[in-house]
Amino acid sequence: MSDFAPRPFSSVEEMNQTIIDHWNEKVSPEDTVYHLGDIALYFVRPERASQQAVLDVLNQLNGHLVLIKGNHDNRALFKFLAANNPIFGGRPKFEFHDVGTIVKVNHRQYYLTHYPMMMGIVKQIINLHGHIHHYAVGAKENINVGVDTPEIDYLKEKPAFGAPFSLAEVEEMVQGKFEDFQKRH
Repeated sequence: MSDFAPRPFSSVEEMNQTIIDHWNEKVSPEDTVYHLGDIALYFVRPERASQQAVLDVLNQLNGHLVLIKGNHDNRALFKFLAANNPIFGGRPKFEFHDVGTIVKVNHRQYYLTHYPMMMGIVKQIINLHGHIHHYAVGAKENINVGVDTPEIDYLKEKPAFGAPFSLAEVEEMVQGKFEDFQKRH
């Protein structure tokens, strides 16, 4: 068992390969995936070796990646990725945001951030976030979409570890949390 329980991997390399495999089974080369921060924790010296190792893993992932900076992502990593940003399908593989971005889908706005944002009661605005790991914010407008989110329980079918959530899965989580709140309030 590894140091990052409850993840059942014997090594970081095994976990990374599992994530790469599950990601690529779900994501096509043409897809866009939003990664909501904490891209990697890899501390080796020199720092450039660490950055290169992260780039090597990211380059194995299908799709274009919109990277939102998390508390474990340093500016030097983002600068390195930007300087080594491969052109993939006619456009750069990586796009970068320090705080977050807004995506509008089906008359709804998704604020994609690393940290949960408390926006008050605002119709048709959902905050998709990571950061808090095994916890959920007690507001129906906040959905934790991190790799170890408890809000996966709102899905009928659980995606494989490391596979990004599809828009349909996100909407199922939003609806499930809304219905859960309706029952309790």
